[in-house]
Amino acid sequence: MKRMTWLRGALALAAMALVSTAFAADHMDAPGVMADPSTDITDLYTWMDGNNVVLVLDVSPQATTSAKFSNSAQYIIHTASQASLTGTPTPTNIICTFSVSQTITCWVGATGYVTGDASVTTGISSADSKIKVFAGLRDDPFFFNLDGFHAAQAAVEAAEQASPPLVLDAAGCPSLSAVQVTSLKLALSTNPSGGPAVDHFAGANVLSIVLSIDKSLLTSGGPIMTAWASTNTGS
Repeated sequence: MKRMTWLRGALALAAMALVSTAFAADHMDAPGVMADPSTDITDLYTWMDGNNVVLVLDVSPQATTSAKFSNSAQYIIHTASQASLTGTPTPTNIICTFSVSQTITCWVGATGYVTGDASVTTGISSADSKIKVFAGLRDDPFFFNLDGFHAAQAAVEAAEQASPPLVLDAAGCPSLSAVQVTSLKLALSTNPSGGPAVDHFAGANVLSIVLSIDKSLLTSGGPIMTAWASTNTGS
């Protein structure tokens, strides 16, 4: 079974003064994963919208207009809720599958269910209106300054070869001077040729599964929720 996992974040879902947003990204994986880009996770975003939890699972980096979700994979957003940060979590999985014709079927725990053609902009809703889902091509929302990253990478590699070499701590991480830190921050936030950073993913698309779910379906264990995602196939 192939599994790609990559995000763990905590959301405060109760009526609290602070509501957090969780997000992470993992674009352009190894060739073994990219052989089937429809199962390659790029991002998972979660946030609150009134009484609903919104979750966005993006796959298929550099997707074209002909890109499709896999009809042999499960797209899973794993969630767990608990009464406190040190409490025992209660899991609730959100599992979505697609037919060859791209009809989506999603289960939320043991009771939530929705199915149909979710490619329309307005999405589709479950019979009880507690789940709404859209699935289709969207502009990749992730911003990444690839040229700046390469410039920063080259600067670190040069520092490793300098004399004296960088000092590494017990974990193998380099100890950087204030000047080096400032230089790396500048490289990551600007374009090497001058000017502001350029988004490497501008104009690129992904396949998105966007869910809006009544929080009562996800918080049986308490108001604190964690979320991470995976794609699973039989191979």
